[in-house]
Amino acid sequence: MTQITLKGGEFLIKDEPSSSVFIPEEFSDEQKMFMEMTTDFIKSRVSPNITKIDKHENPQLLIDLINEASELGLLGAGVPEQYGGMGVDFNTETILSEKLGPSLSFGVAIAAHTGIGTLPLLYFGTEVQKQKYLPGLTSGKIKAAYCLTEPGSGSDALAAKTRADLSEDGKHYIINGQKMWITNAGFADLFTVFAKIGGEQFTAFLIDADTPGITLGEEEEKLGIKGSSTRQIFFENVKIPVENLLGQAGKGHKIAFNVLNIGRYKLCAMVMGGAKEATSIAIKYANDRHQFGVPISSFGAIKHKIGEMAIKTFAVESATYRTSALINDKINELIAEGKDKAEAKLIAAEEYSIECAILKVLGSEVLDYVVDETVQIFGGTGYSEEYPVARLYRDSRINRIFEGTNEINRMLTVGMLLKRTMKGELDLMTPAMALQKELLSIPDFGNDDEDTFFAKEKKAVSQAKKAILLVAGAAVQKFMMEFEKEQEIMMNLSDMLIDLFAAESTLLRVEKLNSIKPESSALFENIAKCFLSDALERIYINGKHAITAFADGDELRMMLLGLRRYTKYEAINTTFLRREVANHLISKGEYNL
Repeated sequence: MTQITLKGGEFLIKDEPSSSVFIPEEFSDEQKMFMEMTTDFIKSRVSPNITKIDKHENPQLLIDLINEASELGLLGAGVPEQYGGMGVDFNTETILSEKLGPSLSFGVAIAAHTGIGTLPLLYFGTEVQKQKYLPGLTSGKIKAAYCLTEPGSGSDALAAKTRADLSEDGKHYIINGQKMWITNAGFADLFTVFAKIGGEQFTAFLIDADTPGITLGEEEEKLGIKGSSTRQIFFENVKIPVENLLGQAGKGHKIAFNVLNIGRYKLCAMVMGGAKEATSIAIKYANDRHQFGVPISSFGAIKHKIGEMAIKTFAVESATYRTSALINDKINELIAEGKDKAEAKLIAAEEYSIECAILKVLGSEVLDYVVDETVQIFGGTGYSEEYPVARLYRDSRINRIFEGTNEINRMLTVGMLLKRTMKGELDLMTPAMALQKELLSIPDFGNDDEDTFFAKEKKAVSQAKKAILLVAGAAVQKFMMEFEKEQEIMMNLSDMLIDLFAAESTLLRVEKLNSIKPESSALFENIAKCFLSDALERIYINGKHAITAFADGDELRMMLLGLRRYTKYEAINTTFLRREVANHLISKGEYNL
C-alpha cells in the first residue's frame, strides 16, 4: 500500500492508509528500552515518594528526583546531541511522555522544564544562547520555567502588562511587571519571560533567576498537582543584557503560540499514560472488592465502566501515536531538505497544530472521565485521601486548563482549518459544495465487500467526513466573515472533528494490527466498532445542534436528512462489545491493551 503523509487538517478530506500510521504494537527494541527505563524509574523512585512531594515534606526531594531523571537522559531526550541531549526521534519522545503520565506532580515539573521551559530556547535561541543554557538544561544543572500568564492576561496572552524598556546606553532591558501561575517558579534557574518593549512590542527574554530585582510569591494552594511549585514572580527594575532577548523584538507571539503546539501534544501523551494507570487501579480494586459474595467486577454496571474507560483510552492512544508518526515523518522530511532538527521540529509541530489542539481536548477529557469513573468504582473509599484515587481526581482537573483551555483549543481547531482554507493550503470548500448536489441524488448504499477488513466501518468514517463538511460549509456560507463569533457552532464542529479523528485513528490502528497479528485482532475490532458507533451518534447530535442554530424551514429539513444519511451505521450490540473488552481486562487484572 502506498505510503502517504497527510498535511495538517487534511484528515477531513483525505483517507490515510493504515500502513502509514505508527502504532504502539510496533515499538522498536530501543523504544521499549526507553519505555521500561522510564516506567521503572517512576515506579521505584517517584511513586513511593509522591505523598511526600505533594505535602512538601522535603522541598529538596522534587529537585533531587528531577536530577535523577536527568541522569537517565529524560530531561534532554529530544534535544540534539551537540547540546548534551540524546537526540531521540519524535515517536520515542511520545513514549517517554506517556510513561511520565502516572507521575502526577513530578510529571508536571518535568514537562514544564523539558517543554515550555526548554523549547523556546531550542527553537528560537541564537547559537550563543543555546551553547550557554541548553547543556545545563539537559543535564539538570539548570531548571527552567515559562513566564507568560499575568493576573489580567490568561487566554488573551497578548494583553500582558509586563514591560521591557531599553536602557539609555542601549546595552540592557529593564523589566517591570508580574507573572502568575508559573510552574517550577520556586526552584527554576532560568525564566523565559514575555514582556512588551516600550509597552508595545510583545517579546520574549531569557532571565536568570538570581538577577537582582526578582522576587517570588508564596507557593499557591492548589486544588491538585500540589507537589509542583507554582508561584507568582515579580520583576522590579530587573536589568538584563540585550543579548538575552529571545527571537525577534515584537515577535514573542510566535514563540508563545508555537511552543504550545508541542505542549498540547505532549500533554495528551502524558494524560493518556495517566488514564491507563487509573484504569488499572480501578480494575484491581473491582476484582478485590466483594459485595453480595462476589467481586464487584462481575457486575454489568461495573463492566460497562471498565469497558468504556478502556475503549476511550485506546482511542486516545491510537490518535496520539498516529499524530506522532505524522510529526516524526515531517521532521525527517524537513531534515532531508536541509533544515536542522530544532527548526524541523518547530515547523512540523506548526503543520500539525490542528491535530495537537484536538489531542489536547480529547486526552484531557478522557482522563477526566476515567478518573471520575475510578472514584465511582471505589465508592466511598474513593472520596478518602487515604486512597490514591482522590489525588488522581484532583490532579486531572488542571489538564483542561493547561496549554490553553479546552474551549480555546476547540475554537482554534475550527479556526485554523478555516484559515488554511482561506490561504489555499486546504481545499475544504470544493467537497463541501459538492455535497449540496449529492444531497439531491438518490443515496448509494452500495454493496460492501464482505472480504474487505472493516469495509463498513471505513465507509462510515468517509461518510462522517461529509457530515462535518456539510455543516461547516453551510455555516461558513451563512455567517461568512462573522463565523468565528459563533462560538457555540464552532464548539459543535470541533467536537465532530475530535470524534472523527479519534474514530478513524482507532480503525487505522486496528486495521494495521490485523495485518501484523490477525490472530489477536478480535478484541481490538470490538473496541474500534464500539467507539465508532458511539462517535457517529455524537457527531450526529453535535451536527444537529449546529444546524438548528442557523437553519430553518426546508433548508433545516434537508440538512438534517443529509446529516442522518452521513452518520448512518448499522445497529450493533455495543453492550456486548463493551462487556467483552471489560471481561478481557478483568481477567488480566489491569489495562493491558
